[in-house]
Amino acid sequence: MTNTVKAVKKPRFQSKMKYVKQNKVLYFMLLPTLIFFIIFHVIPIYGMKLAFFDYKIMGDDVFAGLKYFQKLFSTPTFLQILGNTLIISAMKIFMIFPLPIIFALMLNEFKAGKFRKSIQVVSYLPHFLSWVVIAGIWFSFLSPSTGILNNILNSLGLESVDLLTSKGAIRWILLASEAWRSIGWDSIIYMAAILGIDSTLYEAARMDGASRWQVIKGIILPALTTTMVTVLILNIGFFMNAGLDQVLNFTNPAVNSEIDIIDTYVYRIGLQNSQYSFATAANLFKGIVGTVLIITTHLTSKKLTGKGAW
Repeated sequence: MTNTVKAVKKPRFQSKMKYVKQNKVLYFMLLPTLIFFIIFHVIPIYGMKLAFFDYKIMGDDVFAGLKYFQKLFSTPTFLQILGNTLIISAMKIFMIFPLPIIFALMLNEFKAGKFRKSIQVVSYLPHFLSWVVIAGIWFSFLSPSTGILNNILNSLGLESVDLLTSKGAIRWILLASEAWRSIGWDSIIYMAAILGIDSTLYEAARMDGASRWQVIKGIILPALTTTMVTVLILNIGFFMNAGLDQVLNFTNPAVNSEIDIIDTYVYRIGLQNSQYSFATAANLFKGIVGTVLIITTHLTSKKLTGKGAW
């Protein structure tokens, strides 16, 4: 029986190796990303053990069990920080998610040419800017004293508004700046999926007299379903990552209570206060919740639509 199993598995292994050899250039191009992922995402997993130890720079670490998790959950501001993280992440994921799809559909309506390429290039550029630069751009637009928005309001005889220190506006500013930065770049995968649709489907629809909306509804959107489900599941996997770089650049004492998230909390207690074990416990909690969410979303999607991330 064992020999039979080996005989069956061997050709499959050989076919896979043959496929790798045939596409070795592509795998070689993947190598830098794989190395980056291993160095910055796989190897650091070993450091998660600090969440269960009293870490000492000098001397042996002492096993602490769940001490730091108990400390985390009993922190007075924990529920507020967790709530901010969930609210900001939910706003970013569910409100921004459809925008790249809509943008890709709009781009697809333009004929391929310089105009469409120009729009694509302009929409991609914000993705390559750091949050320091993006925050500076938004500050120059929203500044209560010298901002473009308030200059326009003053020229119309209206009073200035200070949105950057407004608790009611700051989350929407985070959402708007994230959308501005990501819509163009995130639309690339949907444009690729649209361009991969069989042209004969369009020809058949044209012969049947289908309108443009009917083509989008009956051909393009169904073809994008798998891509949309995969992207949504992967995004939910990062649900607890509300955006450390962005929040650090937009925060100020007036609005800190509204946008203080787990990542900024870990940054303070870990890097500024040198409580490494406590910070690791908080980060591990965030990772566990993210893993549970991505598995739950995958299983739910698999059950409802028959499609998932794997």
